[in-house]
Amino acid sequence: MTSEFPSELDCFKQLYQQPEIFEIIREHSGSEFHLQKQLRKAYAEDAVRAALTLAELRKRGRAKFSRADQMWFDRKSLEQATPELVSQHKATRFSGMVYDFCCGMGGDLVALGEHASVTGVDISPVLCQFAAWNSEVYGVSSSVNLLNQRLEEVQDRQGRLHIDPDRRPHSGGKVIRIEDYLPGLETLQELIAQFQGGAIKLSPASNFAGKFPGTEAELISLNGECKEATIWFGDLAGAHEYRATTISKAGQVNSIAGHPMDDFVEITDADNYVYDPDPAVVRSGLLDVAAAQTGLSRLDPEEEYLTSTDAVDSPFFRRFRILEELSTNDREIRKYFRNANFGQLEIKCRRIPVGIEALRRKLSLKGDEAGVLIIARLQGKSRALVCERE
Repeated sequence: MTSEFPSELDCFKQLYQQPEIFEIIREHSGSEFHLQKQLRKAYAEDAVRAALTLAELRKRGRAKFSRADQMWFDRKSLEQATPELVSQHKATRFSGMVYDFCCGMGGDLVALGEHASVTGVDISPVLCQFAAWNSEVYGVSSSVNLLNQRLEEVQDRQGRLHIDPDRRPHSGGKVIRIEDYLPGLETLQELIAQFQGGAIKLSPASNFAGKFPGTEAELISLNGECKEATIWFGDLAGAHEYRATTISKAGQVNSIAGHPMDDFVEITDADNYVYDPDPAVVRSGLLDVAAAQTGLSRLDPEEEYLTSTDAVDSPFFRRFRILEELSTNDREIRKYFRNANFGQLEIKCRRIPVGIEALRRKLSLKGDEAGVLIIARLQGKSRALVCERE
């Protein structure tokens, strides 16, 4: 957690009142040593250090936020912040009065402010100040109120709740078990019973299955990377137990909902195309549901790769055209690539442990084309599929 000495908050307030320091940093073209020397002539040393750190974090923040160049965060709060496109997707379910517990620097808060009157709550006065300033950056400050309190001190349970429990409550790094979150599982279950509806943000790798009966678990991926598991409860929960949602870089959203037992697709030999499912589909357990809706077959009971005769377009799968099916014998694979025209090769595997870089070094890749080598189990046998990306 960010240090909460008054001087730290005062330092950031000074930077807020003197935004020209960031212009100096942006326009400087020399070494960092000379930049620091220049800044220390006009600003206190603590302010210089904080400004340089924030300037660097703002650059990193561009991967998550469209207005990162104006935002306020520290290292931990930026790392834990929900990407803007994911926050905006979740916020569309909310309306009315909303509490955002453990709001941090306000990534979800500003998105909620577009749809609801939201009160952010956080134990850190620095993060509360960041959240207030970030709500100004996004033009939603009139919809936002901040409380620098422990969530246990907030007695009101009116309206809906969004909560992002701390997944790094100790110095040892991220925790996976929800029981080790702060607040932990018991408190989260109590909050579900107290509010009319809402959402709990969890790691997609967490042990959420079976922990929140009567809710909807939405696995959300952004640009092919699973970002979070959102537990929807009360009047915001959907009709299905599981949902997989994919969000593209351009903000296009696609969802599929159901239960893992709703469909079972047949297992067949590899045909003309192989498909790599989005991790949100895999983590939600909806692989067979998505495959059935798109007419795809599985290659193995354990493998997630799918296949089809004809090309199928789906936001839930990446498609590859199969050029050759080989054994996983090193000699056979090396022989194939000696005669192929590949200069770039992506090697993919899910269930079979493969030393990817060691294998790549064994192959002759002196051609011009880009290829994909998928090592997978096909009906119980390890095989190598040489493909090209569609």
